[in-house]
Amino acid sequence: MGLSMFVDTAKVKVAAGDGGNGFVSFRHEIYVDKGGPDGGDGGDGGDVTFIADENVNTLVDFRFKPELKAQPGQAGAKRNRRGKTGEGLTVKVPVGTIVHHEDGTLLADLTDNGQKVVIAKGGGGGFGNAHFKSSTRQAPRVAELGEKGETFEVALELKLLADVGLVGFPNAGKSTFLSVVSNAKPEIADYAFTTLTPHLGVADVDQGTLLIADIPGLIEGASQGKGLGDAFLRHVERTAVLLHLVDAYQDDIAKAYTTIRAELAAYSAELVTRPEVVAITKTEGLDEEMIEFLRSELRAVVPESTAIFTISSQAHTGILEVLRALRAKVEEVRQNQALLDNEDEGYSGLPVIGLSERQREDSWRVRKEEHAFIVEGEKIEKFAARTNFDNPHGVNRLRDIMRKMGITHELERAGAEGDSAIIIGNDFSHQLTLIEQN
Repeated sequence: MGLSMFVDTAKVKVAAGDGGNGFVSFRHEIYVDKGGPDGGDGGDGGDVTFIADENVNTLVDFRFKPELKAQPGQAGAKRNRRGKTGEGLTVKVPVGTIVHHEDGTLLADLTDNGQKVVIAKGGGGGFGNAHFKSSTRQAPRVAELGEKGETFEVALELKLLADVGLVGFPNAGKSTFLSVVSNAKPEIADYAFTTLTPHLGVADVDQGTLLIADIPGLIEGASQGKGLGDAFLRHVERTAVLLHLVDAYQDDIAKAYTTIRAELAAYSAELVTRPEVVAITKTEGLDEEMIEFLRSELRAVVPESTAIFTISSQAHTGILEVLRALRAKVEEVRQNQALLDNEDEGYSGLPVIGLSERQREDSWRVRKEEHAFIVEGEKIEKFAARTNFDNPHGVNRLRDIMRKMGITHELERAGAEGDSAIIIGNDFSHQLTLIEQN
């Protein structure tokens, strides 16, 4: 059986817009023999931005959009006209979406409604030749190419955000509990892995509310991928408190409890330290003596500090007491988290000595390969990417930049000669020599 239309993981390619190329042109005016340069700059490429939207609750749309693409910037034009900036693309994702770069780097954790993060940055527009005019260079024939926009694949993962996560074996009564305490209308059926789609419900408790997530029933082996368990265990990670429901009609009520706890521990050691409330369900047909027996069986394996309740969702008994206990636990967790966050913000720690962002951008290195010299560095590679290697004026400008940055001197020290092949970065199209070639 499928996962209905709930999709909690997806992969998609994001492509920011390329920057527009700069333009080379000169003014042509009556009675003016040689007008000055008036080539305009290219426009910047558009960004791809993700925004968390509480009205979106699935990643299913991304299955049908293999690429999310922003618009490129337009080229500059004569008369100093700048190219139009490319239109950015804003993409709505559910609150609770995590975005990873294809190399595994975390790009965004969108936990608040309205939170925005630029995922892929558009390329900068190239300068037109009007930009390069100076007292010593009256007629520059140089214009830059626009930078490439960032393009890569991202992995999206949705983790439900809730105060309380319901855990327990299939048919432990989680869906029924949620439908009774909230406005949620989960589909309930009688088969081994009942809930196929996580459901969120809001329960009113005295003057407050609780957001409760019904996580699909766990089965033994869920953390290893059996059933649908490991795909949904991730949702429990974001809940403040767990409500562990145990069916009164289990053959071995203590074993049922410890099996689910073992699955939580196998998935994440941190999960078993999460505050928990335990409730024995479906007690409407049991006498007091049997209920006490079940309590004592469970108490033998449940930590002393964890409260055990008995409830009947069908008869609506014991429900309010459980909700009040949950709300108290949630408030305690949230307050402790707020204290920890404040401590983190106030902690200065030891001073960290490192390169500034400017120093990192300006740094470069030269290494000798068998057939060429390789120059690497953020700033010089950026200049190379903006250089039109078919335009000798542009290549000569790049040589000037290398000279001013001290790269040429280091190349000569490393043994480079006038006609040696110099490659900027790992792009073999960005190749030049120290001296101009005819």
